[in-house]
Amino acid sequence: MKVIKRDGHMVDYCPEKIEAAILKANKEVEEDQQASHTQIRNIEKYIESLGKKRILVEDIQDIIEMKLMSIGKYELAKKYITYRYTRELVRKSNTTDLAIKELIDGESEYWNTENSNKNAKVVTTQRDYLAGITSTDITRRFLLPEDIVEAHDAGIIHFHDADYFAQNALHNCDLIDLEDMLQNGTNINGVMIEKPHKFLTAVTIATQIITAVSSSQYGGVSITLTHLAPFVRDSYNRYLKIYKARKLSKEQCEKFAKEDLKTEITAGVQTFQYQVNSMTTTNGQAPFLSVCMYLGETKEYKEELAMIIEEFLKQRIEGMKNEKGVYITPAFPKLLYVLEEDNIHEDSKYYYLTELAAKCTAKRMVPDYISEKMMLKLKIDKNGNGNCYPCMGCRSFLTPYVDEKGKPKYYGRFNQGVVTINLPDVALSSDKNEETFFKIFDERLELCHRALQIRHKRLSKATSDVAPILWQHGALARLPKGASIHDLLHNGYSTISLGYAGLYECVKYMTGHSHTDNGIGKEFAIKVMKRMNDKCKEWKEKENIDYSVYGTPLESTTYKFAKCLRDRFGVIKGITNRDYITNSYHVPVFEEIDAFTKLKLESEFQNLSPGGAISYIETPNLQNNIDAVIEVIKFIYDNIMYAELNTKSDYCQNCGFDGEILLNDDLEWYCPQCGNKDHNTLNVARRTCGYIGTKFWNRGRTQEIKERVLHLDNKED
Repeated sequence: MKVIKRDGHMVDYCPEKIEAAILKANKEVEEDQQASHTQIRNIEKYIESLGKKRILVEDIQDIIEMKLMSIGKYELAKKYITYRYTRELVRKSNTTDLAIKELIDGESEYWNTENSNKNAKVVTTQRDYLAGITSTDITRRFLLPEDIVEAHDAGIIHFHDADYFAQNALHNCDLIDLEDMLQNGTNINGVMIEKPHKFLTAVTIATQIITAVSSSQYGGVSITLTHLAPFVRDSYNRYLKIYKARKLSKEQCEKFAKEDLKTEITAGVQTFQYQVNSMTTTNGQAPFLSVCMYLGETKEYKEELAMIIEEFLKQRIEGMKNEKGVYITPAFPKLLYVLEEDNIHEDSKYYYLTELAAKCTAKRMVPDYISEKMMLKLKIDKNGNGNCYPCMGCRSFLTPYVDEKGKPKYYGRFNQGVVTINLPDVALSSDKNEETFFKIFDERLELCHRALQIRHKRLSKATSDVAPILWQHGALARLPKGASIHDLLHNGYSTISLGYAGLYECVKYMTGHSHTDNGIGKEFAIKVMKRMNDKCKEWKEKENIDYSVYGTPLESTTYKFAKCLRDRFGVIKGITNRDYITNSYHVPVFEEIDAFTKLKLESEFQNLSPGGAISYIETPNLQNNIDAVIEVIKFIYDNIMYAELNTKSDYCQNCGFDGEILLNDDLEWYCPQCGNKDHNTLNVARRTCGYIGTKFWNRGRTQEIKERVLHLDNKED
């Protein structure tokens, strides 16, 4: 018999624990009220005679109380109840002290690997974590119902970002309306920022906006370079005017103006790179920023936009210098390159940019690729028109929206937050019975629904005053002071995400097949995905809140879920025997599959993850095989909405090795040239969950990285 503890963990039934608890209570009552060993054993036998495969620990305690009273041991039952109540109080006591001590001592594996883009040893990050520990404690004890906290602790669901939830004003991620803020001016920290008149100024203001916005929420943010393009023309016209005033010929004026403009664009992009990577937000890290490169967003400023894109790609290929002055792969900003008719074919006008993007991907792992062709098919608004736009940060996509004027709108919109369901737990709880599976699945989805409603209701209490940069000065809205943000949480303006994880393990356990089999496994996977989408649709129709299915990027939570599954169900080969579970709908990292088959298969699941999804392929070093990168890019354009290539670009400061830092069987990183294992002198960049991580990972994610197989070889034939 298994006993289900309060946190959801499952342990073997242990009668000795019952005996120990009653004997403790025995010591506090008179001898005639004490239970004998025979009476205690009879209680144990009664519990065992129930013949249950699983029993809640609370049910066992209820039975003990009932049995003690039935044999006239009322005083003993009272003491036992008091003991039980005292233990309950201890469990609910403030737990911040130990967590804080572990953080500031710097010896905790959890804190040191909680986020692969944060350094838990520096004071700015520690300050954020300290606030987060307090927020999490308040959230657990006062803001969430007990059943949701217990389900979160058991890894049944994951209530994301509890470390920010105590503040009702914080939300997940944004598409910043940079156009509004630059063209109409904005306000940062009470300082009015007027419309800039040249590109370099616009870029500088943009980085200040990005930092301010990132500090007012906790997720990723995205901007588009299209909003900076008009200022390139402004700069050109300024230079042209200067040379005309010198009475130079038209040809000379244009020549010198173009030269000066090129210099300014180079300086502007360099300023952007330095600012984004050197600024620290209130989250204790560089802004989680994605930069969109979409030529199709503008007709008037397409030439200027192409110039900015070209410079961004060139500077990213070069990289940024580390402490030793060696160029390495920076984590931010993430680059999003949109594939379209103007840049995908050899005879396309801007094909040179795609070739440059391919070289950049081979060297620095970015940009990632969005297919305009596929997006226009999938993102249909209420007018029946397809739309193409970037994700918010890593992978969170807004759903199509049309404003009151009948125009599609994406910049200035946001996501309210995420709650994720652990799909393998649903499967394992069902004992492979499909009817039971969907019964449990619906119950767990409703649990997620209630948790998401709590997120929504807490955010709905916020007013524009809590984050003026967001709600008053154009990043997300231009509301008056004191106005509620309530309306922006409804009518599809913002989204709220039902995340999911471990589709592979779920399907494998239920069917014995991978969801990649194009048969039984895939059919069951599609059924699971459709169930989540149907629920989101049902909730949306009732509440006018845009619930959306989201392929969760598990970073540290992949390890937590794996441990919880093993605690609850034991070691099951192929399901719970690893220290991680598979992200969202992805093909498991260890499954042999070629790049094109993988992308084609996963494209079907992207369609069923409208709130966010990204696919990837693992490749060897392709810097000398750009043709292979180009072939993958073209396949992405024709087959999948959003995908990326994971290459390797590491550096050992100890010996100067520039290549792939490896993992040994003990999951230790080491330089293959000199054997160096010191994290402080190894620069390792790996795709973590859409973003590039550079600060190392917990054991679960590290094992997942080690087990990744290549989906593309480096051969010419």
